[in-house]
Amino acid sequence: MSLFWRIFSLNAAGLVVATALLLGPVTVSTPVLPGEALVLLGGLVLLLTANALVLRFGLVPLQRLDRAMATADLLRPGHRPEVSGPAEAAGLITTYNTMLDRLEAERAEGAARALSAQERERHRIARELHDEVGQTLTAVLLQLKRVADRVPGDLREEVGQAQEATRAGLDEIRRIARRLRPGVLEELGLASALRSLAGEFTTHGLTVSHHVTGDLPALSPEAELVVYRVAQESLTNTARHAAADRAELRLRPVPGGVELLVRDNGTGLTGAAEGAGITGMRERALLIGAALGLEPAPGGGTDVLLRIPVPEETR
Repeated sequence: MSLFWRIFSLNAAGLVVATALLLGPVTVSTPVLPGEALVLLGGLVLLLTANALVLRFGLVPLQRLDRAMATADLLRPGHRPEVSGPAEAAGLITTYNTMLDRLEAERAEGAARALSAQERERHRIARELHDEVGQTLTAVLLQLKRVADRVPGDLREEVGQAQEATRAGLDEIRRIARRLRPGVLEELGLASALRSLAGEFTTHGLTVSHHVTGDLPALSPEAELVVYRVAQESLTNTARHAAADRAELRLRPVPGGVELLVRDNGTGLTGAAEGAGITGMRERALLIGAALGLEPAPGGGTDVLLRIPVPEETR
């Protein structure tokens, strides 16, 4: 029954009973006697209490919908308010849930297109860095070597410094190109790519250990890329913001799929708003139906946990 008919029926019943009493033997004296006043007051209290109860229970679903709307987050899909209550409230909740389904689907499609374009742009930039900038620096390095063989002795040290600076720039260009386009992922697979990533982030002040099991179920190329990018972003955040000296990277099979864990012993979650990096990780996880969680690590630090579902036939 709708909220309108509940309230209308209750008030109509009260008025019908009052009218029936007036047409019957019941009368109201002038002045009103104490017993009559108690009967009138009791009827009024009963009618008000019934109205309050009908409104209270009828508006509970709307209050639940209000809380759900205030806390809705398209990056954490699946949370829906329960469809219950009067017809108006149930219809409104159903419409809201349908709208959320449509918004989540549209966001997922838009994020997929954006991330696909981003990966294509990464590949293009990496290729240009390697083929153009890298080759130019290599040519400069060779020219400097020829110059070093001909310059007077008092200038060889300066030319040698220029050679070292050029060589360092060339190595940095190659490192950036590898991060933009993980060729090892395409050539050697996910396990080797994660081991290489752990070694890349093991620098002065940070040690990254890795444990990647060899009996992983088959993942799609899209899922492997998401795992790699989430691990890369997590280690980047650790190196830049966590003030950690140790990090751990694990990839292992779990019931129903695969689990990636990136753990550090840094400052932990500070309660600040999530930045673009974490938002990007959540969007990538949504593309493959994975669940991403950020939790305090045992003993301090942060755990980034990615659970990737794997279809039964591919396990």
